[in-house]
Amino acid sequence: MLSERRLKVLRAIVQDYVGTEEPVGSKALTERHHLGVSPATVRNDMAVLEEEGFIAQPHTSAGRIPTDKGYRLFVDRLAGVKPLSAAERRAIQNFLDGAVDLDDVVARTVRLLAQLTRQVAVVQYPSLTRSTVRHVELLPLAPARVMLVLITDTGRVEQRMVDCPTPVGETTLADLRARLNSRVVGRRFTDVPQLVQDLPEVFEQDDRGTVSTVLAVLLETLVEDTEERLVIGGTANLTRFGHDFPLTIRPVLEALEEQVVLLKLLGEASDSGMTVRIGHENAHEGLNSTSVVAVGYGSGDEAVAKLGVVGPTRMDYPGTMGAVRAVARYVGQILAES
Repeated sequence: MLSERRLKVLRAIVQDYVGTEEPVGSKALTERHHLGVSPATVRNDMAVLEEEGFIAQPHTSAGRIPTDKGYRLFVDRLAGVKPLSAAERRAIQNFLDGAVDLDDVVARTVRLLAQLTRQVAVVQYPSLTRSTVRHVELLPLAPARVMLVLITDTGRVEQRMVDCPTPVGETTLADLRARLNSRVVGRRFTDVPQLVQDLPEVFEQDDRGTVSTVLAVLLETLVEDTEERLVIGGTANLTRFGHDFPLTIRPVLEALEEQVVLLKLLGEASDSGMTVRIGHENAHEGLNSTSVVAVGYGSGDEAVAKLGVVGPTRMDYPGTMGAVRAVARYVGQILAES
């Protein structure tokens, strides 16, 4: 374990390097921070930090920069994240409150996160498998054609066409709508198949084919599309950090283009707490020079999806973590109220 004094020196190096983009020397550290010790002691502490792999000397520079291991310790020992100012919080709330539907909420969240953190923002759509049913609507379109509309607690709306085996009357449709909603509203998607399995038997023999067809389409809708949806924004922000990527920015951009990679990244984030993956902790090689800060969001206590940012390892961690957490909280509130 590092002594408190050496941890203080490491913190100062991280803060200075993130702020100035320049390798940090012992003289500058002593001048800028009240470390309460002589430059010689700071030099000695830096030598120990380097020996233990927390900082490194890039090429022939006189200064030192944090390694992935140094950033990891810095993040693990953070006293707290940087809170947003009242003005920033108001701006977030006003911007997100203007959203008209779930697609708009997700699009606005991505733009907001990218602007606040000046990193690449990634937002996953609320997962159907973790959602509950708010309402099922059945609308007659033609004698034997019905539109099924499924609305989730997160405001997600799924629409499907149902071609029935025989014409379906208004009374039967109204009866099916009422019985269906009485069984499934407020219930988790995963519970629905069991709740409706005997529903056709409640109807007259002539209507059972139609009821079974509607239920089959409903259950297909509940089974999550294998391709979870993601929205990404702010990729252009990475161009500001060209020198932070050792060889080229290309592997990072290629990794960001792969939905599978991003879904896996977000999937590794814990549902409740914040997840920070630094440099080589990211399994995908293209993201070895980046850090990922992600958190779950949802209406109520349970996360229905994840959101986060990807940026260089030289990142303002307290500020980024504060912004990601605040945005996730506001999005959760909007979903709960929608």
